[in-house]
Amino acid sequence: MTKITNKSIHIKTQPLEYDAIVVGSGITGGWAAKEFCEKGLKTLLVERGRPVEHKKDYIGEGVKTWEMPFRGQVEKALVEKQYPVQAQCYAFNDATKHFFGNDHDYPYSTEKDKPFSWIRGNQLGGKSLLWHRQSYRWSDFDFNANAKDGYGTDWPIRYKDIQDWYDYVEHHVGISGSVENIPQLPDSKFLPPFEFNTVEKRLKAKIEQNYSDRKLIMGRCAHLSKPAQHHLEQGRGPCMARNECQKGCSFGAYFSTQSSTLPAAQKTGNLTVATNSIVHSVIYDANSNRATGVRIIDSETMQTREYYGKVVFLCASTLGTTQIMLNSVSETFPNGIANSSGVLGHYLMDHCYNAGAYADIPGFEDEFYSGRRPTGVYMPRFQNLVDKNPDFLRGYAFSGQAYREAWWEFGGKKGFGVDYKKAIQQAGGWKFGLHASGEMLPRYENQVSLHATKKDKWGIPQLHFDCSYSDNEKKMMQSAADTAAEMFEAIGLKNVHKYTNDRPMGIAIHEMGTARMGKDPKTSILNGFNQAHDIPNLFVTDGACMASSAWQNPSLTYMALTVRACDFAVKEMKAGRI
Repeated sequence: MTKITNKSIHIKTQPLEYDAIVVGSGITGGWAAKEFCEKGLKTLLVERGRPVEHKKDYIGEGVKTWEMPFRGQVEKALVEKQYPVQAQCYAFNDATKHFFGNDHDYPYSTEKDKPFSWIRGNQLGGKSLLWHRQSYRWSDFDFNANAKDGYGTDWPIRYKDIQDWYDYVEHHVGISGSVENIPQLPDSKFLPPFEFNTVEKRLKAKIEQNYSDRKLIMGRCAHLSKPAQHHLEQGRGPCMARNECQKGCSFGAYFSTQSSTLPAAQKTGNLTVATNSIVHSVIYDANSNRATGVRIIDSETMQTREYYGKVVFLCASTLGTTQIMLNSVSETFPNGIANSSGVLGHYLMDHCYNAGAYADIPGFEDEFYSGRRPTGVYMPRFQNLVDKNPDFLRGYAFSGQAYREAWWEFGGKKGFGVDYKKAIQQAGGWKFGLHASGEMLPRYENQVSLHATKKDKWGIPQLHFDCSYSDNEKKMMQSAADTAAEMFEAIGLKNVHKYTNDRPMGIAIHEMGTARMGKDPKTSILNGFNQAHDIPNLFVTDGACMASSAWQNPSLTYMALTVRACDFAVKEMKAGRI
């Protein structure tokens, strides 16, 4: 594998006009860079954060909990000073904190009583180093949803338009899973699935006996359960079931920019990378109606500079891209570039992770498992596919696992002395939980905008959030809690507890929709190829492009849309249309 150690690819200034500029180096930016470079385009990848080298910079990898000064916890004073928002993320700990954004440096504001948790990963590779790797295709149930119930604008594409591109990215990434023939969750090109434990197999059988509309499958994830030859040639190896992925994985067993797309792009000799380069705005030429480059603020020196390119791809994350676009004002676009429709920043969505249930599983005292499987079990959406639920639109999936109570859970229990120590050393009882991932409706009033007066340390206007869940999401979550508990009772689980909570938007880290695709330039920013309606050589392929949120984890769809858009852009460039 080609390591990203060649200093010559990292630049501060460069007088060239690039064929393509890609802003952001996370999952979509990495893919865009790879595709453009492999198609022969001289490509500049711009990243606001620091460089991160595969393997070398995974400083928390392999560090044992007891080797950390606070046993994995982050010092309270440091959390309060730098990470009050980031610390809300499940993956934030002493071994991963360096991959999270500094809240002090990246402030934002929210409308009163409408909290939003903005989780960020500002470094080369972005949140591809932190993502949860769950990888699911969308179906026509999702691409038809807006047109069917009237919420949001109709998608300009359908499943057939993206199916081959799912195949393409899955081959490269490596998705483990099982063929299930579920209409609402199309199958992928799979590597072997991870295995159910004995208790999960028993629960799966009971659930599917009791509910003909539900299946419990193994979670599909971007982990190399059994790498193919082309994965080995990328320098990646099989997953070791450590489930410490967010620390960074030197095996490259899970897909990230560092392990996969960045080496592929560098291998072509066409890649240049500019790190510590905060994009202030997109440069626009009204005479040609083209984006001609980007304005940069060096995060270390505060110096400004400009980079020029023939095509500009914004892949800076949903909110990062939206901030850049809103800040790119001109006489033609006084409210943000490519915003003649006026919808830029509106229709902000996130998934709703606010309900579920858990219970004890009687018996199975002699059943054990080993390793830390990097995925759990998954129950695809079953609501509002044929029969209509009277309480809410769209639907939700469940994810979870069956497991034995672990030693660390004794930290919250009462106990003392020898008996307590002995209890910790024993495998605890079996437990099972299912937790919902619900679809959020696209609504105009959910908006992110530039604050009128507040700016960050680089002089860029801060984002201001005005968004919340609607009654539809709240009723959906209540249904999820009730339904999970009902299933647990029906299959004989004990001590069943259901829950709902009011965790803020953003904490699912699936922000979408603020520069949405659509058929009508008057009501959307992008066309069916992620190309701005207003400016032919400006594209957005991160989560900002999504016209709805569906119920599945979205990253796989971002990847497929990105490579499809790259293919389209290169053909348009060759045809002389951009």
